[in-house]
Amino acid sequence: MEAECDEEPTFGVYCKGLFLEGARWNRETMQLDESYPKILFDTIPIIWFQPALIADFNPPPCYFCPIYKTSERKGVLATTGHSSNFVMYITLRTDIPEKHWINRGVASLTQLDD
Repeated sequence: MEAECDEEPTFGVYCKGLFLEGARWNRETMQLDESYPKILFDTIPIIWFQPALIADFNPPPCYFCPIYKTSERKGVLATTGHSSNFVMYITLRTDIPEKHWINRGVASLTQLDD
């Protein structure tokens, strides 16, 4: 779903309003892709978060994309070892090795700078 959803999920929650920095979401292949020239950010379609046991989690080839509250990607280090700016990881499908996206610094943001 691109921008709107009329129904509630039967299980889990929908998340809308995330941005992707350093890459784009290819709406045709439904996977992570290279950014277009001179385009810094791309919107991510609505994501369906479904809680599950880690033992049952077997993702397809994907990039574990970090979500940050701001584009600074830094904050106070919490007792968990994560920055206070870090939210969580999401899995984004890709046919390119994960290391490629790590080297590009691809991340998801909850808000853009002015």
